[in-house]
Amino acid sequence: MVPTSTDQEAIEKVRDLIKGIKTAMLTTISDEGLVSRPMKTQDVEFDGDLWFLTKKDSGKFHELLHNKQVNVAYADQSFVSIRGEAELVESPEKVKQFWNPVYEELLDTKYDDPNLVLIKVKADTAEYWDSWNKFKMAKFMLRRLMGKNTEGTEINRIVELN
Repeated sequence: MVPTSTDQEAIEKVRDLIKGIKTAMLTTISDEGLVSRPMKTQDVEFDGDLWFLTKKDSGKFHELLHNKQVNVAYADQSFVSIRGEAELVESPEKVKQFWNPVYEELLDTKYDDPNLVLIKVKADTAEYWDSWNKFKMAKFMLRRLMGKNTEGTEINRIVELN
């Protein structure tokens, strides 16, 4: 059983784990099934909401019009999977706030393009695997190899965010 937590310390742990990861994989639901694509993570302090920028003529925009359930996955020295509900936000002010010159190349547009829209993901739960801590990882692997319970190793945790 994966430990579950709702305390502020655990939420801050998720914030620390995703901070600095430049690319996330956003998974939406299309008519054919699940679709994942890389998205640039916004430089915003995680408070339970994640923000991404896209165009209205993209597949993900149309998928979110039909089904708002998403998953966002981060992978670097640790792994974080965040499940939530997406909201499409049309706000030129917010687009300008989040704008980065990288988008001019990625999206082939300028910040004032009326085709731009924000995806705001309200996180419900996050599951993380804190593999950067070598001591915790070694303890986890040793217990697993010996067929013992891995509870208490704190490598894997589920955090309720809503």
